[in-house]
Amino acid sequence: MTDEVDRPAAPAVQPYELGPVPAPRSIRRFTAQAGNARGGASLGSLLSDVYYAVITIAISIALALGFAQAMRVALPPAPTVEPPRGLSLATLAVLMLVGLAGVLLSLAGRLGPVGAGGAEAAWWLSLPVDRRGLLRPAARRLPIVAALVGAVLVALLDAGLLADVGGRWPRVAATSALVAAAIVLVAALVQSGGVARRRTALVGDLLLAAAPVAAVALAVAGSSLDEIPAPPWWLVGVLAIVVAALAFVVDARLGRIPERTLRESGSVATQAVGAVVSMDSRELGRALSDGSAPSNRRYVSRLRTVRGPRSALVSADLVVLRRSTRHLVQLVVAALVPVLVASVPQLASEGGVLLAVLLAGYVAMSATGDGARRAEMAPVLDRLLPLEAKQVRRLRMLVPAAAMLVWSVVVFVAIGRWAGDVAGWVVLGLATTPVWAAAAVRASYRPAPNWGGPLVSTPFGALPGGVASVLSRGPDVVVIGLVPLWIAILLRTVTPTLIVIQLVLAAAAVALSSSIQTKGFMERMMAQADEGRR
Repeated sequence: MTDEVDRPAAPAVQPYELGPVPAPRSIRRFTAQAGNARGGASLGSLLSDVYYAVITIAISIALALGFAQAMRVALPPAPTVEPPRGLSLATLAVLMLVGLAGVLLSLAGRLGPVGAGGAEAAWWLSLPVDRRGLLRPAARRLPIVAALVGAVLVALLDAGLLADVGGRWPRVAATSALVAAAIVLVAALVQSGGVARRRTALVGDLLLAAAPVAAVALAVAGSSLDEIPAPPWWLVGVLAIVVAALAFVVDARLGRIPERTLRESGSVATQAVGAVVSMDSRELGRALSDGSAPSNRRYVSRLRTVRGPRSALVSADLVVLRRSTRHLVQLVVAALVPVLVASVPQLASEGGVLLAVLLAGYVAMSATGDGARRAEMAPVLDRLLPLEAKQVRRLRMLVPAAAMLVWSVVVFVAIGRWAGDVAGWVVLGLATTPVWAAAAVRASYRPAPNWGGPLVSTPFGALPGGVASVLSRGPDVVVIGLVPLWIAILLRTVTPTLIVIQLVLAAAAVALSSSIQTKGFMERMMAQADEGRR
């Protein structure tokens, strides 16, 4: 017993020889090899995934190019005498490029653009090695993706709206790729200077909002561009030099980025990628919104409108919408898009106006349902208040209905001027407001896809069998509940019968979205049939 007490304890760590600090590249390579060894994926499966991705991208680009050419052929020729108020296609294309630049800057600010998430942040950032070598892949990833997407998107836009596919598309694609990469690199440079990511995202949101506002101002002033000249090759060379210089400066400043910013950016990027892979648009919206939200507030809302459980629920939704700059900008942009389409002579057709109203309305509707989406994720307030589940969902429709009411007035005044009956179109627009609100709540409370069930092989990977029915919750209300609006726009007239039918469908949409059933009608019928057999 005494010998055991007097025996010296063995050292916890054996004395080994210390070697040189490994290079950052070797650490990245070791991490990749370890992940691949535990991933269980073979070389054949990797090549198969790459093959499917390349084929899918090629088919998508070919279809988009064919659609762009068909759209250009289908567009009516520009009138010989321009109206006193209107926009040309060239002006609209320039403003769309400004809006796309704002979207890219906002996304770059919300995603980082340089970050390290998960195991990388836990292990790499604490190593006594040069941090620049560890962060270089993350710093290159987003500029390269932005350059590829920008080149394809702007080239298709140029081919579809401004010119036939010819000798100018290589210069347009190269210029747009370099500009997109430069925008992301500027965001990374600002991040290395210690500027908060939410400020970069706010600048992008304001730039996006400025595009439609400038478009409306130009339309009122009657000022438009006749054409957009193709960028010369010397401009492409200058942009390439600027991008190379920005990349060099960003690479030199990677070690100055604070560790907290890197962890936050990596966490947001990981959450966004997971949401895209799982096809959960609600989680993607939460990642983009919460990732750039300030950790503290300069002021606290006193919630003077709260008088009971119902007003508390509505006030909470209103505060959530008011504090989200991204959603407020989204509402403004979505309200001005149909106004612009109705102002461009070559786009102001029945099909163009209908497409603009549906797409812009759905974007605006999605911006108003953030309170319901948060409640679906964490139903703390819903369960604490003494309210029934159906009543909670109806109350969640009030804030979207109020926001879409303002949106409808702006949009349908412009459509009424386009069709020649402002009063009738405004009444029809007000009748569609409950449909938008019901669709927002129905989409927010939709169930998640069942990834534990059987999967279906698709070019985009393995997907759950019922994913289509899940993703259709919300859009189905828009498609069916706005049938009178479809007919009115296609016929370019409003009748009292269409208004009455629209009110009936609005009531039906509210009743459907108030239901707490998570299964579809066919699934409930099959379940009842199975119970009857038993």
